[in-house]
Amino acid sequence: MLDTANYPSTRMRRMRSDEFSRKLIREINLQVEDLIYPMFVMEGESKVEAIPSMPDIFRLSIDKAVAEAQEIHALGIPAIALFPVTPNHKKTLLAAEAYNPQGLIQQTIRAIKASVPKLGIIADTALDPYTIHGHDGIIDDDGYVVNDPTLEILVQQALSHAQAGADIIAPSDMMDGRIGSIRKALEQEGFVNTKILAYSAKYASSFYGPFRDAVGSASNLQQSDKSQYQMDPANSDEALREVALDLKEGADIVMVKPGMPYLDIIYRIKQQFKVPTFAYQVSGEYTMIKAAAQNNWLVEQNVALESLICLKRAGADAVLSYFAKKIAQLIVDKNRSWL
Repeated sequence: MLDTANYPSTRMRRMRSDEFSRKLIREINLQVEDLIYPMFVMEGESKVEAIPSMPDIFRLSIDKAVAEAQEIHALGIPAIALFPVTPNHKKTLLAAEAYNPQGLIQQTIRAIKASVPKLGIIADTALDPYTIHGHDGIIDDDGYVVNDPTLEILVQQALSHAQAGADIIAPSDMMDGRIGSIRKALEQEGFVNTKILAYSAKYASSFYGPFRDAVGSASNLQQSDKSQYQMDPANSDEALREVALDLKEGADIVMVKPGMPYLDIIYRIKQQFKVPTFAYQVSGEYTMIKAAAQNNWLVEQNVALESLICLKRAGADAVLSYFAKKIAQLIVDKNRSWL
């Protein structure tokens, strides 16, 4: 028999023994309001194009993107993030299409805002979808991405997004000083409430491959990488310096990208700065879960939910995730925040 006299009075399993008590003491709850849905937009009409490396994710023409945005809003997801699929013939060395007032993203922003005005729109600000080399900035004769000339184009791109109606400008390029330059330009043009989501800790990660397939920049980038401007995966103190600089320059929200492999970075940033902090569960993270689920090695919805709750537990206030739509549907259908 159990020697109750010598058994500790605290049994940690006691509060885990019933579903109601587990719910009562749950520290983190995943809600629809924590999710942001990334969307890929392409030219044309009535077009839906599958992305082989990202199962169940599609490239959408503007009209289809509007319909998708309506569905996203109906689910209660607060915001979407837009990424363009730029035809090769519109890509140039100086990325002029990035700030074309009649460009694909600018038209998409206007169309979605006209249809779903209360849905937040995050506009990616970077040049890689628009350059013939697939880099996030202007390159010199040696192939080096030059910082200050790139800033001039990023500012024009950001203003074109704000003028089209974007709620949040999201510089993902990792150029030095781009937050301050964009903030100054937005203020001068009267966009005082246009928010800036800074990809402050964006790592030179190997998890981005499917995304580059989706936007069509992989073939342009070829064997080159982005280590000269994105962060070294070995560094964490550097991420804190990047965040501090972006906040000083006027960022409203900071981002860590990728998500799950960088939980420690999310945690450190949230603990030190206590500012709105987002995470991006990137394409490689999504695709690995999908592939494992398709092989019946994992249960997709359970792993997707767990991965998102882990990101929240680390300190993320919101998560960009390709699972966002499915998870929102699950939460709404089940009328519960966590399974």
